[in-house]
Amino acid sequence: MVESPEKWQTPYFNHEVGAELARRRAGVGAMLLGRNTYERFAAFWPHQTQADNPMADAMNKTPKLVASTTLEKAEWENSTLIQGDAVAELAKLKHGEGPDILSTGSPTLVRSLLRAGLVDELGLLVNPIVVGSGRRLFDGGFGELPLRLLDCRTFGTGVVALTYTAG
Repeated sequence: MVESPEKWQTPYFNHEVGAELARRRAGVGAMLLGRNTYERFAAFWPHQTQADNPMADAMNKTPKLVASTTLEKAEWENSTLIQGDAVAELAKLKHGEGPDILSTGSPTLVRSLLRAGLVDELGLLVNPIVVGSGRRLFDGGFGELPLRLLDCRTFGTGVVALTYTAG
């Protein structure tokens, strides 16, 4: 499940998992967010300081691309709204010169990018809990997408970090 991690993730989040998230964000030039994830992040991160949360500066200062057909503006620092066909816009970005882009959460957006072949790497954190309900990353007749494992790390809380590439 990818929905509401604040309800089930906390017991499994430790310094190892935090370091993994920081490692995945290192060197990223931009973040790609769907509307729901953007709204949750924009309600939280602008109110954090580096002293409160070591990821605050990275989250606030990193350029953010926000894919939405319903938002009228994106006011969080360094946010750019992509309206209309996000897949087409991101295909242009992927085939041009530019920084690596990381998408966090945003399962509907990630599914559409996977279907379009626009995802170079798929990083998953699997927590040792079965939630049983909620939104899933591979919902709705996704079909087959062969993946090749690039990296696998297991942490003390039982969280497994997986990195795949298509093919």
